[in-house]
Amino acid sequence: MRPIVEIAAGLGLNPDDLIVYGADKAKVRLEVLERNPKQGRLILVSAITPTPAGEGKTTTTIGLGQALAKRRKSVCLALREPSLGPCLGMKGGATGGGKSQVLPVEDINLHFTGDFHAVTSAHNLLTAMLDNRIYRQGLGDIDPRRILWKRVMDMNDRALRNIVIGLGGVLQGVPRETGFDITAASEIMAILCLAENHADLKARLEKILVAFTHKGDPITARALNASGAMLALMKDALLPNLVQTTEGVPALVHGGPFANIAHGCNSVIATKMAMALSDWAITEAGFGFDLGAEKFFDIKCRSAGLDTAAVVLVATCRALKSHGGVKADALDRHDPEAVQRGLSNLDRHVENIQHFCEPPIVCLNRFSGDTEEEIDVVRRHCRERLKVPFALSNVFEEGGEGGLELADAVIANAETESNPFCPLYEWDEPVPDKIFKVANKMYGAEKIEYAKKAERDLKAIEKLGYGNLPVCIAKTPASLSDDPSKIGRPEHFTVTVREILISAGAGFLIPLTGEIMRMPGLPAKPQAEYIDFEEGAITGMR
Repeated sequence: MRPIVEIAAGLGLNPDDLIVYGADKAKVRLEVLERNPKQGRLILVSAITPTPAGEGKTTTTIGLGQALAKRRKSVCLALREPSLGPCLGMKGGATGGGKSQVLPVEDINLHFTGDFHAVTSAHNLLTAMLDNRIYRQGLGDIDPRRILWKRVMDMNDRALRNIVIGLGGVLQGVPRETGFDITAASEIMAILCLAENHADLKARLEKILVAFTHKGDPITARALNASGAMLALMKDALLPNLVQTTEGVPALVHGGPFANIAHGCNSVIATKMAMALSDWAITEAGFGFDLGAEKFFDIKCRSAGLDTAAVVLVATCRALKSHGGVKADALDRHDPEAVQRGLSNLDRHVENIQHFCEPPIVCLNRFSGDTEEEIDVVRRHCRERLKVPFALSNVFEEGGEGGLELADAVIANAETESNPFCPLYEWDEPVPDKIFKVANKMYGAEKIEYAKKAERDLKAIEKLGYGNLPVCIAKTPASLSDDPSKIGRPEHFTVTVREILISAGAGFLIPLTGEIMRMPGLPAKPQAEYIDFEEGAITGMR
C-alpha cells in the first residue's frame, strides 16, 4: 500500500483536508465538497438476484475502477462499509476479492474508523434517554404499547430479537418488552448516509419517531433533548473514509445500511465527493437491482439530486445455473442448458434497469470453472435478445487488466450528459400505490396483501402526515418475490406486507414483507470460527 497522503494527493487533496488514521486510512473533511462541486459521471454497479454461489458485485466494482484507471481515466470509488454481522457470520468480509480489493482488508472489515460504533452509540443513547424519561417520570403520556425505538448492536444475535428489560425491582427501570436490531438496520445509519452536512444530520436526528402518547401524538428525539449529544457522538462518523484498492485507486468507503432491511447505499457525501474529485465515480447498491438499486434511485438519487450515466448489472454462470435449478454441489459442472434456464432472472433485472430509463451494461464475472460455451450463452442472449452491451470480466484473478473489456463498454455506453432517470413513482402518491408500483415493476408481483397491523399502520401514517415519504421495502434478497424459495423469475405471486415502520428522520417508510427480520442470526458454522490473531497478524478473514 502507498501512504494515504499520496492517494489523497492524486485526488487534489492536501494533508490539511485529512484526519489520518495511521498511514493507510484517513477521513476527508467536508470542506472539500464546498471547494469542489460534483462534476464526474456516476456509474452504478448492481447485480441479479443473489445466490449462495456468489456474484462478486463488490469485486467487480473495484475491478472496474482499476480498469478505468488503466485506461488513464480519473476515477474514485464510493463503497459501503462492512458490518461485523456478516463478516463474522455467514457472508464473510465485504472488501472485494483476489486482485480487486480495498485495503487494508482486516481493518476495513473489523471496526475500521469506528463509524459503526458511533452509530450504535448514538442509537442506544436515544434508547437510554427514552427509558430514563420513563423511569423518572413514569409512563405518563407515553403509551407503553407504542414504544417504537429498540436498541441495536453490530452483531448477528437472534437471542436479542425479542427481550424484556427493566427487571430486578424499582431501581432497575420499568419492565417492558423490546428487542435489538442490527446496527446496519438502524434509522441512524440511514440518516448518516442521506445527510448532506452536520446541520442536516442534526435536523434529521431530531425528527426520529421513538414512541406515541396515549392520544396518538408522536414523541421524537427532539422532545427528549437527545439530538445534540447524538450529533456529538457522530461528528467524525459523518466524514467519508479514504482508502485505496490493490492497484492504488482511491476509494471512499462510508456508511453501511443493508439493502434487504434498509436502503443499501453508501453515503450521499461520499458519492458526491467521489464525483467532485474525479471524472468517473463508481458506486454500488446492495443485493439485487430489485432491492438496493431501486432504493438508490427512488430514495437516494431523488433526495440528493443524483443521477447515473450508466448501470452495470453483474451476473455469473454459477448464479445463473442456480436460478436454473442446479443444486449448490453441482454448480461447477459444465451445464449451458442450466445457464440458459437461469437467464429469466437476468432478463427481469435488465427490464428493471430500463424502467428507470437508464442504459444497462451486463457484466459476466468469470469464475475459473466457467466454460466458453456457458459464457457464449450469456453473450449471445445479451446481444441478440436483450440487445444490451455485454462485457466479460476477470478482475478477481487479473485485477484492472481483467476489467478492460468492461471499462471499454462503460466508456462507450455511458451517457455524455446524463438524461434524468425515470422514478418508479412520485413521493406524493398514496402509500399503497407506491408499494404496489415497486412490487409490480421490480419484483413482478400481481397483488399486495396487508396484514391487520399493516392496515392500521397505513391509517396512522396518513393521520400523522407521513404519507408523502418514499417507501424502502424490506424483503428477502434471495428471490424476486417475498418467498426466498422462489428462484429464477417467479410469476403470479402476491407480496404480503405485515407492518410498516416510519423512519421520519431518514425520510422514508419501511414496509416489512414476508418473514424478513431486522436482526440476523449466526449460521451453523460462523466465519468467526476461522478468524484468529497469530504472529502479529489477523488470519482467516474472508
